[in-house]
Amino acid sequence: MSDLILHFISDTRYLFFKYLKLTWRMPMWTFFGLIQPLLWLLIFGQLFRGFAELPQFPTGDYTQFLAPGVIVMTVLFGASWSGVSLLRDLRHGVMEKLLVSPILRSSIVLSRLLHNAFTVLVQVFLLVIVSALIGAGMPSGQGFFWIWVVVLLLAVGFSAISNALAMFLKEEEPLVVMGNMLTLPLLFFSSALVPADFMPAWMQLISRFNPVTYGVEAVRACYEGVFLQPFWMSLGILVVFAGVSFIAAIMTFQRAE
Repeated sequence: MSDLILHFISDTRYLFFKYLKLTWRMPMWTFFGLIQPLLWLLIFGQLFRGFAELPQFPTGDYTQFLAPGVIVMTVLFGASWSGVSLLRDLRHGVMEKLLVSPILRSSIVLSRLLHNAFTVLVQVFLLVIVSALIGAGMPSGQGFFWIWVVVLLLAVGFSAISNALAMFLKEEEPLVVMGNMLTLPLLFFSSALVPADFMPAWMQLISRFNPVTYGVEAVRACYEGVFLQPFWMSLGILVVFAGVSFIAAIMTFQRAE
């Protein structure tokens, strides 16, 4: 058992740093991924700033309310492209070589997920700094630690789903279409843009089954420095979400020819 664990750790570490080296050869892609969330923060922050004047609105500034939602949006959109890079590896024969090698399938999956999560973490770090400069504030105290845990769980979960879909569909175009069909509804059926209490009852019901909602609420708690039962419940749900998604991704890799 110990040999298997050491094998798993060694394989995962080797592949993770291999993917990391490829990313650092084109670092500008990491920065390009920040353009859309920054535009959302700037444009939507101004477009809907009147919401903050409503009596029931939880904060006095809409940009402060929106920043956690944009952070989770960055994770969601970044992770949704993880499967595209997997399909490109399949097309160029890279993945076939890995699948017939002695490397554990679970290590192949986890290394890809961790690499994508690392890239997203870098983007979120830069986004937190920039959003603070335009008035969104900074995570409070220990919230600066927990925000990375939340981002990591979300990135692993959504990257795993993207990779599982990639192995199932085997084609880039349907994966991109399906990714677009899933990401925007997940964002809009959450509390990223407006409080859940502002939604119609049927949308509130859907949002309760949406992992994005729990990610957004957890990030907001990190900004506010309030770590009560709702935060820990959200964190627990995200742990389950990431774990189930990871297992689903491994299963699709195990069935790969």
